[in-house]
Amino acid sequence: MKNKFFVTTVLFFLIVFSSKAQDFRLGKVSVEELKEKVHPKDSSAVAAILFEKAQNKFVYTQEKGFEIELVVRTRIKIYKKEGYDWANKEVRYYLESNLKEKVLFSEAVTYNLVDGKIEKTKLKSDGEFDEVINKYWGQKKITMPNVKEGSIIEYEYTLHSPNIGSPKDWYFQSDIPVNHSEYINCVPEYFVFNTNVKGFIRPEIKIEKLNKSIKIDSKERVVNRMGVTNTNYSSEDIAYVETRTTYLAENMPAIKEEEFVNNVRNYTTSLEQELSMTNYPNSMPKTYSTDWAAVVRTIYEYEDFGPELNKTGYFEDDLKVVLTGLNTQQQKIDAILKFVKSAVKWNEYYGYSCNDGVRKAYKDKTGNIAEINLMLTAMLRYAGLNANPVLVSTRSNGISFFPNRTAFNYVIAAVENGDDMVLLDGSDIYSEPDVLPFRALNWLGRLIRKDGTSAAVDLMPKKPSLELNSMNYSINDKGEVSGKLRSQKTTHNAMIFRDEMKGFKEDVYLEKLENSNNKIEINEYSLQNEKEINLPVIETYSFVGNNLSESIGGKIYINPLLFLTRKQNPFKQENREYPVDYGFPFQDKYAVNIQIPDGYQVENLPQPMTLTMNGNVGVFRYLTKLVGNIVQVSVSNQINSSTVLSEDYAALKSYYQKMIEKQNEKIIITKI
Repeated sequence: MKNKFFVTTVLFFLIVFSSKAQDFRLGKVSVEELKEKVHPKDSSAVAAILFEKAQNKFVYTQEKGFEIELVVRTRIKIYKKEGYDWANKEVRYYLESNLKEKVLFSEAVTYNLVDGKIEKTKLKSDGEFDEVINKYWGQKKITMPNVKEGSIIEYEYTLHSPNIGSPKDWYFQSDIPVNHSEYINCVPEYFVFNTNVKGFIRPEIKIEKLNKSIKIDSKERVVNRMGVTNTNYSSEDIAYVETRTTYLAENMPAIKEEEFVNNVRNYTTSLEQELSMTNYPNSMPKTYSTDWAAVVRTIYEYEDFGPELNKTGYFEDDLKVVLTGLNTQQQKIDAILKFVKSAVKWNEYYGYSCNDGVRKAYKDKTGNIAEINLMLTAMLRYAGLNANPVLVSTRSNGISFFPNRTAFNYVIAAVENGDDMVLLDGSDIYSEPDVLPFRALNWLGRLIRKDGTSAAVDLMPKKPSLELNSMNYSINDKGEVSGKLRSQKTTHNAMIFRDEMKGFKEDVYLEKLENSNNKIEINEYSLQNEKEINLPVIETYSFVGNNLSESIGGKIYINPLLFLTRKQNPFKQENREYPVDYGFPFQDKYAVNIQIPDGYQVENLPQPMTLTMNGNVGVFRYLTKLVGNIVQVSVSNQINSSTVLSEDYAALKSYYQKMIEKQNEKIIITKI
């Protein structure tokens, strides 16, 4: 009997302790949580979401009908200084009048453990900010006070939205571990939603049916026989069934950035919803599910899209001068793109909608993405070209599974000529025809033609971007190396290089280049075609290095590619869940001539090798040849696809490993 009592008591305390440790109410922070130094399942975590609970429900008022109310309650633990950013929270809201949203923060508190006691610091008004991003979007932001290593922060925010068709996406995973993520969705029977849970870890789902009602008040004026008007008031309770769906995910690992990932949120466990049908009492059902063609037609009709595209009378006189003497399509495209990039500077704002309009952007010489590229499209049309806008979702915006207008956040221009299509973006000073900024290389866009038809457009480049390296160098009997390198880059490689270079002064860049390449000394540096973007960008310099070879027992060991040798495999994980996304196909080529010192001979020369992966997705070639006292080495690595699927990851990892091992084989020279 005593044993039974002991077991019951232990179970009781375990249950009490467990429920206390898992108290998902704001204000119930425990000493144990504050004492925790590292996350129990991820010691590298700078912070962790201890819990995040959301309830998305429909609220009815007679004035406005049904609206969405999203309430989110969050508790976050800060482990390290690098996690302080998690003490800030931003929530965007829509500003357009008929769909205007409101955000309210409350219960925002920072907790610290001071002398064994819990100290609370409440958020004050000076830590809350309301910002206008543009005419469509605002942002509420809080910055929590008194945050230290070990702090716990809590807050609640409420989002009121009349836009019942597109509830906010919910992410169960984050950049830090998430101990408990719960999303409760309460939907009246009048609404039917398409839902999609994406990601590799599936949350638990529980569905309940609940009886609910709304009260509708009404009044009726009645004139009696005496001509007196009376007002009769009445109210009626309308019963309906609510579907309550609970999504629960626990112990979610942090999303780790890996090499060559497009947008990790495309693969993060999350919930998307879209209204597909309404079915109100005494009314016919109304469907809202649509296709991409219908979405782009709607966007085209927006006053800040289609009408802006058709505006004229602001650029024609200037453009006539630009087009003088030009006859071919390519000449006109090149000239107009160059003109737009010089005439209007991008203000760093995305969007497919104009903010101030194309005329003002042209006058002020600055505009957002839509203003620049709709203007570009209009100019191309003026030149007699078949030009149309293409809606795009940037890499940072991700991929939408449902056809909806928020799926796009960018627009470019396209010129059609039969089956050929040239893609253009006037917002980047280093862009070229068919060389879009990296941010826009995101699977498929949607072309909108004048007649209202639309078509999917493959945004991913097909032509490899080249990097061609020619290197001639000599080795002396002390193993010192001196030589000359010529590096040539085209298309996207050139764009990326030019963009990186614009932030550097030459001396700073050269010091960085020397330090990253085995402490070589560089002189006679020159850079060609830095601003001539239709030509390859070319770097040339002479170099001397004392750390580029090894002398052991009278022998000299040297990597043929010197500091251009790839040392490590970028793919370290055993398995990979995400596709490998390079953004564009590429080819790296190296032509090397090595002069060995007098009185020496080659003892060992790496053997030729050809390596292919999955047909021709990857092709690596390594050739060597000895001609007199000159060693000739030719190396090529070509990746022919922008994307490699996760099921091919093992083959890709093996391909890189063999390629790296080959590149690191050394030439051995000895005294004769």
